[in-house]
This record gives sequence, structure tokens and C-alpha cells, in this order.
Amino acid sequence: MTFSAQDTLHMTSALALASEALFLTSPNPRVGCVIVGTNGEVLGSGHTQRAGEAHAEVMALRHAQAKHHDVKGATAYVTLEPCSHHGRTGPCCDALAAASVTRVVVAVQDPNPLVAGEGIARLRAAGVRVDVGLLGEEAKGLNIGFFKRMTHSTPWVRMKVAASLDGQTALENGVSQWITSAPARDDGHAWRARACAVLTGIGTVMEDDPQLDVRAVLTPRQPTLVVMDSQLETPLTAKLFAPGRPVWIYCAVDNADRRKALEAKGAQVICLPNASGKVDLAAMLKDLGTKQINEVHVEAGHKLNGSLLREDLVDELLTYLAPKLMGQGRGMTNLGPFTTLDDAKALSFHEVTQIGPDLRILARLSR
Repeated sequence: MTFSAQDTLHMTSALALASEALFLTSPNPRVGCVIVGTNGEVLGSGHTQRAGEAHAEVMALRHAQAKHHDVKGATAYVTLEPCSHHGRTGPCCDALAAASVTRVVVAVQDPNPLVAGEGIARLRAAGVRVDVGLLGEEAKGLNIGFFKRMTHSTPWVRMKVAASLDGQTALENGVSQWITSAPARDDGHAWRARACAVLTGIGTVMEDDPQLDVRAVLTPRQPTLVVMDSQLETPLTAKLFAPGRPVWIYCAVDNADRRKALEAKGAQVICLPNASGKVDLAAMLKDLGTKQINEVHVEAGHKLNGSLLREDLVDELLTYLAPKLMGQGRGMTNLGPFTTLDDAKALSFHEVTQIGPDLRILARLSR
């Protein structure tokens, strides 16, 4: 399929709208829609709202209606296949067909088994021309966790690390504030905000007593906090307990009294032990998938980081490198020691960006 320059222009606008929903739609995908008339005029546009509220196509149709535009004969540009099932909202494919648009350009097919081509098929059955595949990789990138959960039943795991250029995340005495600059820390909060859950370990909770919430950027919701705490040692006074914020604690040893006390603080306690008496990390991620978690943002110490990497449970590293050398200190992970270079974890650089004086490196694990 060959798309025109105008097609690319309007789909780019739809992707920009989807990006505006980055912190909003979880667990639903971030979707944008632009409706364009036969004369090239944009008649309506919108993006998906909170879960249970209107999808992008409906928002765009409402926008056109509010401007008193007739969309009959128009083309709709949508960053994800219009849904075809009745969930908390009605099927968007039916809404577009009922509005008498004559063409729908779809960036990428929906991986959700409840849709998976059915929305496209129903539009075509209604006589609507559907063209698929324009800027599809960009659309997938906005919803990388949604695609992972729909195809593998587990979330996309992004591990965030802030380190010196020689790979140290703290001095030997534990001091780490602040290795990276304020712009890098603010950028890290934006990545927290897009995640469905922030994951940390009991070591970080005990040593740093972090809040691990989003403060540096505006967000309509806080991600769920997930704590790996094998022995249920999370202090009841921990700062992570905030009113209205979900906290899920995964343990390996279920202590009834500690469970009751933590649940009284609002936490949900899930016991998933492995054979070694630790939390079964793979089972934990499967459980998060059933809880509709699309993206997990890991902010933990070198032990949990190493465990997740050893079990091949990490998809992507989000690494901030400061232009300084710290010498002997605490590293990013406790991987190794390896005896051959073949044992090293292979990565591919996805994106390298300067944030203030620091470098932000997105690197994906080679599978």
C-alpha cells in the first residue's frame, strides 16, 4: 500500500494526539484520531480518555459535531485499529461506519484477541475502505506495553538506572543523591508517569525510604507501586504508603500478622514463592499481566536488577549517565562474574539523547 504525503501528515497528527494520552489511558492503549474532509480540512480530532470513557474515534466524531462539521465521505486516521467489541464503551468501528466516513487509515492492527482484525473486517463489510500500515512502528512504540501484554500476557519491563560514566549508582557508603542532574531526574519522573506500575525491592525501601511517586510532571494518576519483599519486612511507616495509591507487596513467606498490618495500611499482599525462598519473579510478572499492567518501571538496587536480568525478564534499560567518574562504588547490577564475553547480556541501543548535562540511553535486551 502506498500512502500519500497528506496521509502521512494526518497520521503524524494522530500520533501526536495519542502522545497527549501517554499518562492517561492505562490499561487501555494510547490512541489518536483525526478526521479529514474531502477538501483536506480537519473536521475533528481527539485521543482516548481514561479507561471506561470515550475512545479516540468517538472523541474525534464529537469534536466534529461540536464544530457542526458533517463527516460523511471523510477519511479517519487512527493510530490503532478501531475496536469491535462491547467493553465499557461501544465498538468504534460501528461508530465510524454509522457516521458514513468512506475511508479509514489505520496505523497498526490491534493485538487484543477481542479485536485482532475484526474492527477492520467490520468496517470493510460496511463498505468503508480501510488501509493499514502507515507509521505502524511509531504507533506500536506508544503502546509497547499493551502490545507485549496482549501477545505474551506479561508487561513490558523497563529498568531505570542513574549512574556515573563509569557505571556507579552510589558511593560505597550508599550516598547517591544526586549523581544525575535535575533535568535528568525530571525526565525520569515522566517515564514513571507513563508506566502502569513502579517496581522496587525491599532493600531500596529499607535503605532509602523512597516515595517513588510522580512529582516532577503533571499526571492525572499515580502508577501502582509494586514491592518485592520476600519476608514482609516493609515498615508500616514507609513513605510509599500514600492515600489512594495502590501498593502491591509480593512476598515468599506469608506471615499472617504482618500481612494483616500491611493490609491495614492499604497494601495488597500476594505470596508467590520460588524454590529458593524468594519471590518468583516470572510468576509476579504473569500476575501483573492479569492485573492489566502494561508497562513496569523498575527503580531498584543492584540485587533485584541483577535477578531480573539473570532471568531474562527485562525488555529495556533506561539509563542516565552523568559526566563524572566515581571510582569504586555500587554498580548497576550484581550480574556475573562471567568467565567469557559470550555470557554478557547483549543489548541494542534504541535511542541516545542528551538531557541537560547527562546522557539518556534506551537500550533493549537482545532476545
